Amino acid sequence: MEPLLKLLEENALTSPEILAKRLNRPVDQIIKEIKRLEDEKVILAYKAIVDDEKANRQTVSAVIEVRITPERDGGFNRLAARISKYPEVTSCFLMSGGYDLLVFVEGQSLKQVATFVSEKLSTIHGVLSTATHFMLKTYKEQNVLLAGEDHDERLKVSP
Repeated sequence: MEPLLKLLEENALTSPEILAKRLNRPVDQIIKEIKRLEDEKVILAYKAIVDDEKANRQTVSAVIEVRITPERDGGFNRLAARISKYPEVTSCFLMSGGYDLLVFVEGQSLKQVATFVSEKLSTIHGVLSTATHFMLKTYKEQNVLLAGEDHDERLKVSP
C-alpha cells in the first residue's frame, strides 16, 4: 500500500506538512498527490469514528446476512446496488460462503431496523432469505479501540 494512503487512513487530519516530513517529500508534492487521489476516487471520503455511547446516540446497528438469486447478465451487482441505496444501509459487501451479501444497517430503534428488514429488504424480488444479527456493544471499529478499561491489560503468558 502506498505510504501516503496508509498515513491518511491512520489519521486523515494529519497536515500535509507532517505528512511531507514523515515521507521525506516536499509539501507541495503531498498536496498534489492527495488532490490526485481524491480526483481519481481512490480517496472516497474522510470520516470520523464516533463512540456512540459517549456521544449519547441511541443508534441500533445490525448486520444482515442476505441470500439472493443472481440476475442474468448482472450477477449480484444490480441487487447489491439497489440494496446499498437505502439510507438505512451503511455498508454492503459481496461474500463467499453460506450467504451472498453482508449488509450493515443502522436505525434509531430496534423496531425501525426490523421494519426495514421485513418491509423493504425481504420484499425485494431476488432476495431469498435474511438473517439479522443486532450489535450489542462495539469494542473496536475500523482498527480503533473504543474506550474501555483504562488499565494496561496484557495477555497472560502461559508456561
